Amino acid sequence: MDDWTVLGWIVFMHVGAIAGFFTFSWKALGVCLFLWWLTGGVGICLGYHRYFTHRSYAIPKPLEYLLAILGCLAGEAGPISWVAAHRYHHTYSDTEKDPHSPLRGFVWAHVAWLFGREKFLAEFDLYKRYVPDMARDRFLVFLNRYHMLPAVALTAVLYAMGGWPYVVWGMFVRSVVVYHSTWLVNSASHIWGYRSFKTTDQSKNNWWVALLTFGEGWHNNHHAFQRSARHGMRWWEIDITYRTIQLLWVLGLASEIHLPVKSEVGGATRPVTPVLAMGEK
Repeated sequence: MDDWTVLGWIVFMHVGAIAGFFTFSWKALGVCLFLWWLTGGVGICLGYHRYFTHRSYAIPKPLEYLLAILGCLAGEAGPISWVAAHRYHHTYSDTEKDPHSPLRGFVWAHVAWLFGREKFLAEFDLYKRYVPDMARDRFLVFLNRYHMLPAVALTAVLYAMGGWPYVVWGMFVRSVVVYHSTWLVNSASHIWGYRSFKTTDQSKNNWWVALLTFGEGWHNNHHAFQRSARHGMRWWEIDITYRTIQLLWVLGLASEIHLPVKSEVGGATRPVTPVLAMGEK
């Protein structure tokens, strides 16, 4: 989508969320909370970020495609577009080339960059160079082009299940919550918090962002060990997404889970058995 379309979509979703004040029900709130986890926690954090962007673990192809579809339901762009921007961010984190660094202001890092992107992050033929592994997959290319189709299907399902209250809370309110939760990783987690590792950027560990994003707020840890499936390194750094990866491993659905290697430097990781890391401090 071009920048004006992105701006229009974001405004539309926020305006639609206002209807939540007039359509509240406990069931609708429950749908909202469940889809917040399913689309934001599983689709974005588990799928788009830790799997597609960083390949922190390996999964079967059908599960990979399911995570891509759930990521699309979050309404944050297609999988290839999202991953391309995030990989580029890691390459130039908190430099002039970083697409969403708070060095250009909180609002820019939080949301404004989405409708002020460089051309090479807005056109498939240009940004696909940053995701050659995904750009070769025909299904992911199709899903990237028509990434709104899953959201349209979900809207129809919600309306059939509970009418407009389910649509308002399951699509509009939930999407706004997922948007701002995700955006806070780019903005707040590069401004406020503590640093456990010396990295070349301004990434911080932020506990309240971690709670909103199922573990993504332990951002300094992540930048120190970018391929690590585990972002919460200390016992009290709650990381629900990593626990989900552990569950997938127990079920035989995940393998090659990358975790930090204490004896190595430079953000090194290697595939290990996740249970062995559960008690690490």
